Amino acid sequence: MPRDAFSHVTNWVFDLDNTLYPPEARLFDQIEVRMTAWVADALGVDHHEADRLRGHYWATYGTTLAGLMTEHGVDPAPYLVAVHDISLDHLEVDLALYAAIAALPGRRIVYTNGSAPYAERVLAARGLSGLFDAIYGVENAGFHPKPQRKAFETIFETDGLRPDTGAMFEDDPRNLKAPHDMGMKTVLVARESEEAPHVHHHTDDLAAFLSQLA
Repeated sequence: MPRDAFSHVTNWVFDLDNTLYPPEARLFDQIEVRMTAWVADALGVDHHEADRLRGHYWATYGTTLAGLMTEHGVDPAPYLVAVHDISLDHLEVDLALYAAIAALPGRRIVYTNGSAPYAERVLAARGLSGLFDAIYGVENAGFHPKPQRKAFETIFETDGLRPDTGAMFEDDPRNLKAPHDMGMKTVLVARESEEAPHVHHHTDDLAAFLSQLA
């Protein structure tokens, strides 16, 4: 039973995008458009090249921002404001998810490769404000992005979180490798499962999965 596998967990760590809201909301589509436009403007390249670079940076460094900082020394602050200035009109309040998270024993945090202010906006739109003990963005990880182990180490040290008492919920399987190696239970929240030793559990319904654990 999932409950037995999580009986030792007292720290619950949730990714944000496509994890605490369904991918059908397609928020990241809006973010990708803004990222491409930002890259084009900052680097003086056309849209096609900017889109190619955005994908290259994501694949190579974990995020577009990390690539821009590494290869071009960009200032992350204005970038984070610009790319997260999106509409949240497609998000709906999820009372079932609120109840399932609220019932979890112990400490609950959000950790995203986006910014903390953006995460707070999304949580408010989903009716999840006030549920979490802490909300961390990429800025809190010293701009080290997931899936880098350094990023997780920085956040967990800041939070005082012991990984061997934690569980990580993510929609991107590559972002579960470091938490797994650090001793966390890992849950892939996605439509498609992925058979990998660093993915302990899979669900396409986070509220239903969590309701089995409390």
